[in-house]
Amino acid sequence: MTLDELKREAAAEALKFVESGMRLGLGTGSTAKIFVDLLADRMNRENLQLLCVPTSEATRLQAQSVGIPLTTLDETPELDLAIDGADEIDPKLNLIKGGGAAHLREKIVEMAAKRFIVIADETKWVANLGKFPLPLECALFGLEATRRQLERAISSAGCSGELVLRLKASGEPLLTDGGNVILDAKLGLIPDPAQLATALDHVTGLVEHGLFIGMAERAILATSSGIRTVTL
Repeated sequence: MTLDELKREAAAEALKFVESGMRLGLGTGSTAKIFVDLLADRMNRENLQLLCVPTSEATRLQAQSVGIPLTTLDETPELDLAIDGADEIDPKLNLIKGGGAAHLREKIVEMAAKRFIVIADETKWVANLGKFPLPLECALFGLEATRRQLERAISSAGCSGELVLRLKASGEPLLTDGGNVILDAKLGLIPDPAQLATALDHVTGLVEHGLFIGMAERAILATSSGIRTVTL
């Protein structure tokens, strides 16, 4: 199976957890995009009544285009379920997210949900987090000072690596939906994700990091031999 086919399998499996009447968080990224399309198809077939919160402007536009009713966390601050992808998933269901530059809104939405299910193809499953660069969304003001704080925090958690400003294809800094920039931390290995997350939480100027610790209740992984579900 191709990666797109595997992503579709994972998204279809997650769709089984959606029930009419739910308040649902919609993720961002290639697998989440497939889920949104499948969700719209099921809503039309079964007349599901849902109210959804998107985690990015891209997801908002997609959901609107396929007729999914939307709300905001200001109007609906508590959600029943959030379904989203990840860039890496470890055996403790800790995640790296933010490859799509949406991890701030993703984390806000997923923290507001009673349950969070992560969906992915088998390539996202890793023994240890860190091969995928860790996204660090930062305020543009004072970025160099923030960078130095980040380097110290990363070192204190037993990690090291280059911090690279994420750029658009045009060569200009990529801006998130919130107007911030992203430094991608190329750490290679994160021996203790929880320790690193705690250290990063104390850095002024860092808006949000891409470590999602202890948030997902289950991972739905599409593999070449079928669906694999991991829970803790």
